[in-house]
Amino acid sequence: MRIEGSVKKLSEKESDEYFVLRPEQSRIGAWSSPQSQVIKSRESLEEMFEKYTHLFTNGTILRPPHWGGYIVKPILIEFWQGRPNRLHDRLQYTLSNDEWKIERLAP
Repeated sequence: MRIEGSVKKLSEKESDEYFVLRPEQSRIGAWSSPQSQVIKSRESLEEMFEKYTHLFTNGTILRPPHWGGYIVKPILIEFWQGRPNRLHDRLQYTLSNDEWKIERLAP
């Protein structure tokens, strides 16, 4: 999948407002995961999740300082599905005048 368009980082206030709407386990997961960093094992990730689950047992789960949101406003989206014969499926959606145009691309 490929997306082109504009991206805007949400303000801290907007990120806080969105964070509290997420399910409780997702909020704990945000504290537990050093996102996109190399980790030792799945078990180490689960240990962190257990640690933060116990830490937040009786309290509000505030947004971690490293966590924030983005708004993506796409103007082009491409879906690509590989096939063994290399005749891959590629569908391109292009936004023009508030309407999406759908085209099939050659692989």
